[in-house]
Amino acid sequence: MAGVSTKEIKNRIRSMESTKQITKAMEMVAASKLRHAQARVTNSRPYFEILYSTITDIVDSNLDFSSPYLMERDVKKSMYIVIAGDRGLAGGYNSNILKKVWSELEGKNAVVLPIGKKAVDFFRSRKMELLTENYAEAAAISIGDCFTIAKQLSKAYCKGEFDEIIIGYTNFVSVLSQTPATLRLLPLLQSAGEKKPSDIVYEPNCAEVFETIVPEYLGGILYGALCESRAAEQAARRTAMDSATQNAEEMIADLSLKFNQARQAAITQEITEIVAGS
Repeated sequence: MAGVSTKEIKNRIRSMESTKQITKAMEMVAASKLRHAQARVTNSRPYFEILYSTITDIVDSNLDFSSPYLMERDVKKSMYIVIAGDRGLAGGYNSNILKKVWSELEGKNAVVLPIGKKAVDFFRSRKMELLTENYAEAAAISIGDCFTIAKQLSKAYCKGEFDEIIIGYTNFVSVLSQTPATLRLLPLLQSAGEKKPSDIVYEPNCAEVFETIVPEYLGGILYGALCESRAAEQAARRTAMDSATQNAEEMIADLSLKFNQARQAAITQEITEIVAGS
C-alpha cells in the first residue's frame, strides 16, 4: 500500500508541474499582450481629448445651439454596448462587468450590443434582445469597426429607436486593479456653467460640425473603452495565472513533503518486518 501511495503522489506532483508550466506560460503571454494594450490605451487618448474639447467648446459657446444629441427625453428603450472577453481564465474580469450591467438592465426595456464571446453567451442565455452578434470576437474588432458601430447607433438614436445609449466596459486602473464601469454616451450632457462666446470659427457652421463629429466622438469613446477593456483583461489574466502558478508551487512543495514522509514510512516498515522475521 505504501508503494501505491508514493506512486500516486508522484503522479500528482508531475501533474502539478505540468499545470505550473502552462500557467507560467499563460502569465508570460498575458504580460506581453498587456504591454501592447497599455500602449494602445495611451495612444488613443489624445484623439478622444481633442474631439471632446471641440464638442464642449461648441455646446458651451453657442446660445441658440440645439441638437438631437443634446435633448433629454423620456427613456422608453435603452441601448447597451457591453464589452467582455473572448475567453475565461481571467479572474473576475468577465463576471464583474456582466453582473454590473445585468443589475442595471433589470426592469428596463433594452437591447444589447455584445462585444466578446462571453458577452454574447451571457445575454443570449438570458433571452435578451441582441442588436447583432457580428462582434462576438472582441480581439478581432478594429478601430474601423468602432466607427461603423458608432455611426449606426447615432443614426438609430436620431430616428428615435433608442432614448439613451450606454456602454459597459472595464476600466484599467493598474495591473492589480480593474473596475467595471458604465458610461452614458447619448444624450450628451451640457455643462451647468454660463455659456461664453468662443474665438474659434467653425465652417460651414457649428451645427453641421457638431452633427459630423458626434459619431466620430462616439467611435473614439468606443475604441478607447475597448482598449481599456483589453488591457484590463490581460492584467486580470496575468494576475490570475501568477496566483495559479504560486498555488501550484505550494501544492508541489506540500506533495513532495508527503511523498518523502510516505517513502520514509515504507522504508521503516520494511526494516521492521526484516528485523521481526530474522
